[in-house]
Amino acid sequence: MPRFANTHYPASASLLLRVALASMWISHGLILKLLTFGVAGLAAWLVSIGLPGALALPLIIAESAGGLLILLGWHGRWVSLALLPILLGALLVHAGNGWVFSNPNGGWEYPLFLALMSLVHLLLGDGQWAVKPEGVTP
Repeated sequence: MPRFANTHYPASASLLLRVALASMWISHGLILKLLTFGVAGLAAWLVSIGLPGALALPLIIAESAGGLLILLGWHGRWVSLALLPILLGALLVHAGNGWVFSNPNGGWEYPLFLALMSLVHLLLGDGQWAVKPEGVTP
């Protein structure tokens, strides 16, 4: 039986973390916000929760481009830090909906988990399998 120790697989761990975070950002920015809601639909929703509708396009661009940069590992840890306010905003938006994200209007555990994984990415770095490797290396 193999022994899994944190010193043996940091490159794999950082790659898996980057792929997971990038997939979430790209799917939320490109697929959900742009292709499903559209800029106008997202702007209307933002206004309905008390935020400026002008945030719609910057959010779509930040989430989509940020996800791509994280996936590539091009300064991804700093991209995760830069995108953290979006997750904290999502946490506040969903805070009153309860814990489970399947609750009506989504709960707050998913944004909290993603915020924590973004902090892990910041601390761990992009790893050796990145366009610009940084952070822990084996």
